Parts: sequence; C-alpha cells; structure tokens
Amino acid sequence: MWFRRKRPQSLAYDPARQRPVIRASICTGEQTACLRDRETGKLEEVMLLRTPEDRQSFCRACGVGEDEVEIIY
Repeated sequence: MWFRRKRPQSLAYDPARQRPVIRASICTGEQTACLRDRETGKLEEVMLLRTPEDRQSFCRACGVGEDEVEIIY
C-alpha cells in the first residue's frame, strides 16, 4: 500500500473573520499553517509546512503574499 501526502482540500478562509498565520515551534522549528480568528484569537490548523512549496501553496490558497503572513511562536 502506498502512502500519499494529503493535499489541502478547499480552504474555508474568510478574510473578514480570519487572518493567515504560521505557528512555529521555538524548539524544533516545526511550522504549521493556521487561520487565526480576528475576534477570539483561536487558531485553526490547516496544514503542516515541510517545504517552501507548502508555504507557497498556503499563501496562494489564502490570496496573500509570503511576506504578509505573520509568524507566531
């Protein structure tokens, strides 16, 4: 049986309610793409970022540039 990486389906992103952020671990450097609710600050994990291409696909799905995404620790 072959294991394949899951690609993000459709991103339920509402720019009026959410903003794209990247949550990074200080210890391991692992990065996770998330959507942060503007009112409550709650994070919704979208995907694990393993390569620069993953980060680019997340930014394209949200319609923002890579320099516009905030990194939180």
